[in-house]
Amino acid sequence: MSDSQPTATITSKAPNAAASRTAPASLSGVSKRFGATQALDDVSLELLPGEIHGLVGENGAGKSTVVKVLAGIHQPDSGTVVVDGKPALLHGPAHARSLGIAVVHQEPRLFPDLTVAENVFMGHAPTGGLGTVNWRDMRREADKIFESLSVRIDSGDLVRGLSMADQQLIEIAKALSIEARVLILDEPTASLSAHEVERLFAIVRQTRDRGVAVLFVSHRLEEVFDLCERATVLRDGRHVITAPTSELTTASLVRHMVGRSVSLFPRSASKIGEVLLDVRNLTRIGAFRDVSFSVRSGEIVGLAGLVGAGRTEVARVLFGLDRADEGEVLLDGKRVRFGTPSAALRAGLAYVPEDRHLDGLVEGFSIAENVTLPIIPRLFPRLFVRTSRERELAGGYAERLRIRSNGVRDLVESLSGGNQQKVVIAKWLATNPRVLILDEPTRGVDIGAKVEVHRIISDLAASGLAIVLISSELPEVLAMSDRILVLHEGRIAAEIPRAEATEERVMFAATGQVAEGTLSGE
Repeated sequence: MSDSQPTATITSKAPNAAASRTAPASLSGVSKRFGATQALDDVSLELLPGEIHGLVGENGAGKSTVVKVLAGIHQPDSGTVVVDGKPALLHGPAHARSLGIAVVHQEPRLFPDLTVAENVFMGHAPTGGLGTVNWRDMRREADKIFESLSVRIDSGDLVRGLSMADQQLIEIAKALSIEARVLILDEPTASLSAHEVERLFAIVRQTRDRGVAVLFVSHRLEEVFDLCERATVLRDGRHVITAPTSELTTASLVRHMVGRSVSLFPRSASKIGEVLLDVRNLTRIGAFRDVSFSVRSGEIVGLAGLVGAGRTEVARVLFGLDRADEGEVLLDGKRVRFGTPSAALRAGLAYVPEDRHLDGLVEGFSIAENVTLPIIPRLFPRLFVRTSRERELAGGYAERLRIRSNGVRDLVESLSGGNQQKVVIAKWLATNPRVLILDEPTRGVDIGAKVEVHRIISDLAASGLAIVLISSELPEVLAMSDRILVLHEGRIAAEIPRAEATEERVMFAATGQVAEGTLSGE
C-alpha cells in the first residue's frame, strides 16, 4: 500500500455480535493540531461493547492523541467525541471517568504510600451516614473486585513495593470500581514478563466478557493478534484501516503502518571470524553461576531467558559495572578484568543498556553531546570541546543510522523512542568497539524503528563486530542470532544453533526443562 492510496475500512465477513449494540464511545472525524504538527486528521474510531480493539501505528502516528482525546485530556479542534450515541464535550479526565471511560497508562499512576483499596476507590470511596469514609466497606468492595478477577492482592497493603504487573491490575480494578464501560490500555505490557503478560491478558478478557469495550494500544503486534478482535492502524495522524485481526497478517499490518512493504528482521550474511570474546566459568554470587560462552567477529549470539534469569547481570559484569566473584574473561585472547566501564571501553567492549532513559542518555543534552560523551577525552585531549568537530562526528553517525531530527543540535528528549535508541547505539559505536552488547535494543520502539535497529545490528555484524544480543522478544532472538544461549536461574541451560532454534525449544530450556541435545557440546 502506497502513501497515496486512500484510507479504507474493512468490515468482518462474519456478523459481529458486538456491532449490534450501541458503542459506549467513539470518535467521529476528529482532528487535532499542536502548533505546526497535525496530530490527528479526520480520525474516526468506534469502540464496541464486549470487544478488544487494537490501536497500532508508528511513534507520531497519533495513538497517544487518540487516547488523550478519549480521556478528556485534549479536546478536538473539529469532529466529535460520542458517548452512548450522543456528542460529548469532555472537560477533563474526571469528567471522562464519570461517563465510564477509564485509562490504564504504561506507567501506573498510583499513590505509593496509600493502600491498594484507597487507590482503587480514590475520589469515590464509600461513605457512612456522616459523609466519612467507610474503611471497612472500601476494603470489602476492593476485595470483591479482586476476587472476581481471580487475583490475589491484599487490599490493605501499601502500593509501594508491589510489582509493575500488580499495579496494572490495580488500575484495572479502579476502572471496574467506577463501572467503566470503556477501558483504554496504553502500552500496558512494556515492563511485564511473559508470565505477567499472560495474567494481564486473562484479566482483560474477563473484563471484555463483562461487556466492557477495551482499546488496546501496543507496539507488540503479536499481542494485538493474540488479544484483539479488530485493529485500527493510524499513520501520520490519519486513519488507514480498521479490520478484523483474522483478516490481517503481521506483514499486512506492518505495511499499513509504514506505508510500504518491509522485512521485520533484515539479517544480511556476515563472515564469521576469530573468537573476540571468551567467557569462562563466570560467576557473580546471587546473580549467575558458571557462565561460559564465546563470540566471534561477525557473529550475533543471542541471550534468551525469562526475566530474572541473569542475562543483564552477565552483561553488567562484562562491562565493568559489577564485579565477578569467579571466572575469567578473555578479549582477543588476552585475559581482562574491568573494574570500570571506562576500562571496558578502552579495551574495545561497549554496552547498550536496557533502559535508555535511566542509563543510556542525558536527556538535557543534544544529539551531538550524547554521541560524543564517552569519547570526549580522546576527541579533545585538552578538554576544550570544539562544537564544530563534535557536530561533524555526530552528524556522520546520525546519517549512518538514519536518525530523524532537524539536526544534531536537537535535544534527545525531543526525539521519538526509536530515534533515541539510535542515538544510544551511535554513542557506543563512536568508541570504535570490537564487541558490542545490546540489551533489549528494540524495547519501547515502534515497528518502523524496530526494522531500522535490526538493519543496524545486521550491518554491524557484517562489518566484523562481535555482538551479544539480549532480548525478551523471541522472534527477534530467533531471527537475528547465529546461536542462542538460554539462561535459566543464572545458568546456561542450552546452546541452540540458528538452524535448530524454535520458540518452543527456547522456552523449554528457559523454564528449566532442557530438551535432549540442546546443551552445548552434546
